[in-house]
Amino acid sequence: MSVDAWLTIAVVVVVFTLMAMTRIGTDMILLGAVIVLLTLGVIDPDQALAGFSNSGLFTVAFMYVLVASIRETGGIDLIIRYVLGRPASEAGAQCRLLLPVASISGFLNNTPVVATYIPAVLGWSRRLGLPASRFLMPLSFASILGGTVSLLGTSTNLVVNGLLIERYPSLAMGLFDIAWVGVPVAVVGVVYLLVAGRHLLAQRGSATQVFENPREFTIEMEVDPEGPMVDRTVEEAGLRHLQELFLVEIERGGNVVSVVGPGEKLKGNDRLVFAGTSAGAVELQQIRGLMPSHQGESSLEKDFKERRLVEAVVSDQCQFIGQRIREGHFRTLYGAAVLAVCRGGERVAGNLGQIRLQPADVLLLEARPPFIERHRQSRDFLLISQVNGSARPNHEKAWLAWSILLGVVMLATLGVMSMLNAAMLGAAASVLTGCCSVGAAKRGMDTRVLLTIAASFGLGAALESSGAAVSMATAGLAYVDGSPWLLLAGVYVMVALLTSLVTNNAAAVITFPIVTAAAENLGVSIMPYVVAVMFAASASFLTPIGYQTNLMVYGPGGYHLKDYLRVGGPLNLLTAAVALVLIPMVWPF
Repeated sequence: MSVDAWLTIAVVVVVFTLMAMTRIGTDMILLGAVIVLLTLGVIDPDQALAGFSNSGLFTVAFMYVLVASIRETGGIDLIIRYVLGRPASEAGAQCRLLLPVASISGFLNNTPVVATYIPAVLGWSRRLGLPASRFLMPLSFASILGGTVSLLGTSTNLVVNGLLIERYPSLAMGLFDIAWVGVPVAVVGVVYLLVAGRHLLAQRGSATQVFENPREFTIEMEVDPEGPMVDRTVEEAGLRHLQELFLVEIERGGNVVSVVGPGEKLKGNDRLVFAGTSAGAVELQQIRGLMPSHQGESSLEKDFKERRLVEAVVSDQCQFIGQRIREGHFRTLYGAAVLAVCRGGERVAGNLGQIRLQPADVLLLEARPPFIERHRQSRDFLLISQVNGSARPNHEKAWLAWSILLGVVMLATLGVMSMLNAAMLGAAASVLTGCCSVGAAKRGMDTRVLLTIAASFGLGAALESSGAAVSMATAGLAYVDGSPWLLLAGVYVMVALLTSLVTNNAAAVITFPIVTAAAENLGVSIMPYVVAVMFAASASFLTPIGYQTNLMVYGPGGYHLKDYLRVGGPLNLLTAAVALVLIPMVWPF
């Protein structure tokens, strides 16, 4: 191999190691790799920037706008409202949940579908008297399975098809070409979840159950009207920098002062709500001017229009990951106070301010009403939902948003125009008709995913142009003994393992040139191997970090890693068997 090939392989190894072992953003890792390869002269500027002009990337971007229009108009809420209902059994409940989710995910990116369903499922499970853990993991898996039905189902399918069009224009795939394999895979997967998977699901306590009793994580005191604290600020009263607790809100005369600032003046009979440990209560008892609250009902159980109790799932992109809550100035940045932290279905005990946040932690926050709208699209949180809040209302333009999406699907399916053109037209129609504002369209685009995809193209170009892809493919052929069947199985296993550790888009784009080179060297069609990359990249059932929807349900469901292995392991094997049997039948070697 040439020096460039060795350099490229070394960079790829470092990239996968960093993605699997660190919390550095995937987009930053891949952009850094492209910069290194460009600096070393392995690729030229045109190759480094090729991903930013790929049709697959722009199709994904415009599809994000279409998804945003469905979400903004309450389009998915409409389905939730009329489909979930009150089933007579757990099996019936799972059937009502999984079938529509798998169907919708064939046409919409599954991340917003799952994000919309989670709050509804949490409330629904409470009404049914069943643990939310019985529904949330199947919800995520069903959305992933549904994404294999069409090219619109996941960004990975669109990106791989974009690569195919770029390098082999005559082999471009239609919108539903992969449905010949995707529909059987989805059907078998959903049947497994309904028949066998539910027996493998553990009974886990959800974050909602942990947060049910506010008295367990709050301490309430009253300001003595005859004491020295009256008319003093929170800072002057010494309540700003307590060791094991902090002041969350003040109830005063039937109203509430939420997210209390240091300059807030205390009044007699103010009811102060502190979050922290029981040991902190001893500290409060010793402060002159405070006395225990004798009112029966907890302040947090009351409904105030100035205050919202919110559950937020921490994203792996959150800037506070690894930091202590107090040191990171969480309240100052977000305008919300952390009342409790749930991890693995259990509340994290101890000094709240000293807890180091981890991905998928569920936070119970006390915030002002604008917080939900302001941070609903924040990259720091995977999910934000109001505690005991109802689903978002159905708006009058939901039907129009669905009609635009249906029009995009029909235009692309019938070949009237390319998928990119149809998605572009649909995005424009969504904005012009008011289904989605320009601001919502911008917020709806996941720039991290788009940057990851674009940078992956640069790394893929380096593998191809340096000869590293051919060399790696040639080495791999030695293990398959010239058998196209063994190569197909090897490709599937390799990509499926990678996608369990790193982002599925990166796994697909980086392995694409290696896989196609191996097929060409073997003298067979590349199509079965390209389709295998699509399906294997979507087989993210083994770990919570394998796919974003898995991470979204991890905290609210109170799951452990072994739960994904127990339920997702057999599902991985089952979907692999179905795909590997059907792919060569539809796309012969």
